[in-house]
Parts: sequence; C-alpha cells; structure tokens
Amino acid sequence: MSNLNSQLNGKKIAILATNGFEQSELLSPRSALLEAGALVEVVSLERGDITAWDENQWGERVSVDRVVSKADSAEYDALLLPGGLFNPDTLRQDSEAKAFVDGFFSAGKNKPIAAICHGPWLLAEINKLRDRKVTSYPSIKTDLINAGANWVDEEVCVDEGIVTSRSPADLEAFNRKFIEEIKEGEHRHH
Repeated sequence: MSNLNSQLNGKKIAILATNGFEQSELLSPRSALLEAGALVEVVSLERGDITAWDENQWGERVSVDRVVSKADSAEYDALLLPGGLFNPDTLRQDSEAKAFVDGFFSAGKNKPIAAICHGPWLLAEINKLRDRKVTSYPSIKTDLINAGANWVDEEVCVDEGIVTSRSPADLEAFNRKFIEEIKEGEHRHH
C-alpha cells in the first residue's frame, strides 16, 4: 500500500448534511478522509451547528463550514452524502441542496460521490441513478428502483464514481472505496 497519509493531499471534499444525519456515517468517513490528507468541509442549509442522530437518540453536534447557498461544487473534488432518516429527507426538499449535488455531475467531470444508507435518496431525487448499480438502506430500495437504479444488496457498490453502501456496518469498505475513487478520479470522464 502506498502511504495512506498523503494519498488525497490537495483534494477538497464536501460533506452535505443537516440535522438528523446518522452520526457514524459522517464522522467515520470524515476521519478517513482527513487521515488520507484531504481537506473536508461540512456544507449545510444554515450556519452554526448540526446535530447527529446516533442510532436511537440525538448525538454529537458538528459545526458547519459552509452554507449550501454559498457553496460551489466546482471548488470540491468529491461529495459525501451521509444517511440518517431525517437528513436526506430534508435535503431532498431543498432546491439549493439539490443544485449543489447536481453540480458534481455537470461539466463532464465525473466527480466521485459517496452516499450511504438513506443518502442515495438525494441522487434519486435529482434523477441521477438511472441505469446505475447502487445499494442503500433496504427501506429506500423501492424508491431507488423507481428512479431507474439497478439495486443490489452489497456491502459497497461502485458505478462510475458513485459509491454506495447500506449501513454503518459497511463503513470500513465504504470509506476505502470512496478514497480509491477520489484518488483515481482525475483519470476518469463520463
């Protein structure tokens, strides 16, 4: 293995989340990205802090680095969408959040996007899952299939830069694949 600590030097990653994100699904990938040398910013709907949902109760607070209305996807090399039930449901109703996610698909750049658990809901909402192989938390399987996805039950799934996993139990594989995709991202186009 190459030196893990510097593989993502110079890369800037956005984490789009709001209140009710699943705690481990933000904190664990963020740690892995930081360890790999990336710059990571939490982007949310308003400034201040957002509060995690931790399995069955409210959890830690995380400070917001950038408000989505002021964030430009062009500044980032990749995007992470944590799950948690409330979090993606709020984001998918927000036009600025959807436009921000959409920006990662534009300009012919295939920037890696990682979405776990309920996170892929956002990609379904902006119609980016057609003919893509994805996985997710089982409860949104039907929504993703209705959005044209080829849904599979796998620990981690990668399709043209979209990395998806089912639950916090998959985080180790999810984080590893996402970092690989960011590292290889510069060699890939639509």
